[in-house]
Amino acid sequence: MKTSKGGTVARDFFPFVENGTAHDAASSLEDMVVYPARIAVYDDAAAAPRVVIVDSQDVRSYLEDITKTVTDLSHGQGGAIPFMVIREIVENYIHAYFMSPTISILDGGNTIRFTDQGPGIPCKDRALEYGTTSATEEMKHYIRGVGSGLPYAQQYMVDKGGSLSIEDNIDQGTVVTISTRTHVEEQVKAHSKPSANLDGLTERKQLILTYIEDHGQAGPTELQEAYGKSLPTWSRELAALVADGILKKRGRKYTRA
Repeated sequence: MKTSKGGTVARDFFPFVENGTAHDAASSLEDMVVYPARIAVYDDAAAAPRVVIVDSQDVRSYLEDITKTVTDLSHGQGGAIPFMVIREIVENYIHAYFMSPTISILDGGNTIRFTDQGPGIPCKDRALEYGTTSATEEMKHYIRGVGSGLPYAQQYMVDKGGSLSIEDNIDQGTVVTISTRTHVEEQVKAHSKPSANLDGLTERKQLILTYIEDHGQAGPTELQEAYGKSLPTWSRELAALVADGILKKRGRKYTRA
């Protein structure tokens, strides 16, 4: 089997699926790989990200191609998150039926955010327990499907002093963030003024603060490219954070107050 780049899919990437043994029923999953994966590399806080596209293809090549591309791009930025951890998160896109996968490489490659527009993960705590899985028999032709992926990735990141978090996407779907640093919420509190009350911040405001922690500054355009939604929506949220004394405006950009 070939990837879109002409390389052979590594056998150790899918050691549990023998060549030529995929069941005919798996064609329905193959049919769902219609969205290209978009990888945004934030390598300059003052500029829009460069975007790398992984074209839709057969399931196994698609997952392998995304994993390799994200690994290469994040390591090229100086990141140290290993291939095997990235692979486990990428494989999770099968549960989202590959709906609009977007990956953001932040913080010099040391924070990677994986988003989708799939059905979401209602029981996030259980998703991080070994042995719990929603993988169908169809899906098990492409992934292990034994409930080890997210728990393994979280354990690895925590053991290395980092974090893995699972959140709802803004409209629908899931956001999985892995970082060599501690949890985003702890970062926000550590950098906040003692008088600033961050406990009641909305998800969008927390996303803004996360982005600014990673990039130093933000504007509505950067936030729209990173998380979707409209420019007026992000302008309102930014203005509210300024009014709360958490952010300040410098020209057209916003930074921590």
